[in-house]
Amino acid sequence: MTTPTLTSLAAKKGLILGVANEHSIAWGCARLMHAMGAQLLTTCQNEKSLRYVEPLTQPLGIPLVACNVEEAGSLEQVVAQAVAQMGSLDFVIHSIAWAPLEDLHGQVIDSSSVGFARAMEVSCHSFATLAKLCAPHMTQGGSMLTMSYLGADEAVPHYGLMGPVKAALESLVRYMALELGPRQIRVHAVSPGPILTRAASGMTGQTLYVDAGCHAVA
Repeated sequence: MTTPTLTSLAAKKGLILGVANEHSIAWGCARLMHAMGAQLLTTCQNEKSLRYVEPLTQPLGIPLVACNVEEAGSLEQVVAQAVAQMGSLDFVIHSIAWAPLEDLHGQVIDSSSVGFARAMEVSCHSFATLAKLCAPHMTQGGSMLTMSYLGADEAVPHYGLMGPVKAALESLVRYMALELGPRQIRVHAVSPGPILTRAASGMTGQTLYVDAGCHAVA
């Protein structure tokens, strides 16, 4: 059997949101894309997270900054830094998800309106905001990816509040693809499959789960 050849990403420039640790989907993407020649800027949740993530990114020379999407101006600052560093963008990976534990562990019918809204803001609407900020810098077209899960399409026990949130995210992707397609910007939701990540560990009783990165359930 021949070993498949990886497509070169030399000269491609990307922003990857959501590195939490060595098990993060975002980190797996960053590590592979760096190996394929891409120039990157990566983010983790906050300043406290930097000390845990920097040992991963520093040896590869991948720039890392903190980005809490709930803080006003945080996404704007990160995108501005990425453009200042690289000049333009070819791809963006949105690998963040979060919900309050009390809402995540309870029944969907018991979820609070505040918790639901925060989960939607962090896990879903932040992707739309990111797209709005990045699209003007994808002048030659590009790709935008976010992370979903089977629980968006089927009712998965113990996935709870994140199911409706991921369903909204997938619908958002379809509308973003419709709007950005004429600008040669592709938009996709990826469902990587069962991965034991930091955020996934917050889902009690869950045996099949997937996480999207830096806003780990805590």
